[in-house]
Amino acid sequence: MPPEILHLSSVVRSPLVDQSGERIGRVEDLIVRLGQQTHPPISGLVARIGVRELFVPMQRVASIERGSVRLEGQTLNLGKFERRAGELLLAKDLSSRHLINLIGARLIRANEIELACVNGVWEVVGVDPSSRGVLRRLLHRTLARHVGPGAIVDWESIEPFVAHVPTARLRIPYRKLAKLRPAQIADLVEAASHEEGEEIIEAVGQDRELEADVFEELTSDHQREFLESRSDVEAARLLANMAPDDAADLIVDLDQERRLPILGAMPYPKQAKIRALLSYNPESAGGLMNPDFLALRDDTVVQDALEAIRKSDVSPEALVTIYVVDSQDRLLGTASVVRLLKASPTATLRAVMEVDPVVVRADADIHAVMRKMSDFNLSTTPVIDADHKVIGIITVDDVLELLLPEGWRKDFGMTTSET
Repeated sequence: MPPEILHLSSVVRSPLVDQSGERIGRVEDLIVRLGQQTHPPISGLVARIGVRELFVPMQRVASIERGSVRLEGQTLNLGKFERRAGELLLAKDLSSRHLINLIGARLIRANEIELACVNGVWEVVGVDPSSRGVLRRLLHRTLARHVGPGAIVDWESIEPFVAHVPTARLRIPYRKLAKLRPAQIADLVEAASHEEGEEIIEAVGQDRELEADVFEELTSDHQREFLESRSDVEAARLLANMAPDDAADLIVDLDQERRLPILGAMPYPKQAKIRALLSYNPESAGGLMNPDFLALRDDTVVQDALEAIRKSDVSPEALVTIYVVDSQDRLLGTASVVRLLKASPTATLRAVMEVDPVVVRADADIHAVMRKMSDFNLSTTPVIDADHKVIGIITVDDVLELLLPEGWRKDFGMTTSET
């Protein structure tokens, strides 16, 4: 039989009674310590007795019921409440605040926090984000007990924001957010307040690559917002981990006085790629392209080409197609990864490549690029210079970003916060 669920609102501000049932004070809040547990246990109560706030350890609690908390023992020797590092107060710190629901990557509001006694230990078992929790808090306690539960979200999938609690010394654990995709994390950042967004970004910042991937998914307004408080060196470190084309777009969006200092603080190889991209009209193929791709000589054998793909640090979407060049680095053809996997390991790229590939010039306008990719059903398109050398590629997701309006995920409900 599942344990009975108790609403936090039915416990907070309820009478605190002694062993004989005589009222001695009032319950102000419940204390939890977040850790590795799936459902954090309640470690104690904050009680008001007279004019003092006292700490009541759970060892002194005989029972927690709807409408009262009963103490055990004959003597009352409780210490003054002082919050310790790692402690959260359920009503003060979490109730009515945003939480992250990792299932679906959405923000929800803790309109009610659900408790249960499991194997003799009181735990936080879930959150009710529905309006029923709000109604329950507004009604008199006698009427509130008749308000049924909403759709309870198991605490196992919940991550609270805790940066607003200075003494907690807690942060969102990176390991939980790392299970989400960068676009999902970006959605959370955009749906959250600035302080909540900073807390999310601080958590993913433990993985520099993930942090960069999340920044690439943010709208330009949010990118600027979260770079404002960073030094030029910190901003340069972040942009250096982003794809060159995304970093170039972000630098253009920054205030002019910050562009050169940030660019100058970046490692020279990445700096050179970004400077090259900035030399093109942003409305052209050169301004849209990604300069990271894999080009191999036509006499390379298939097995060596596959090994080069495995060792490449180029993004996966840019490795769908390999560009085959001659000794002068001029484009001869292309070879898809599927074609390579089907070919003989000892065959040369010259023997398996597709000749006469569809290309665009660096000065081609974006609309021409879109038409060509659509007409030929291309997922990637090489951008060439006057000498027929590949200088970058355009992927289908680059084109989609231009076709879809900024903030489209929010328009279609992907970042909707449940309240």
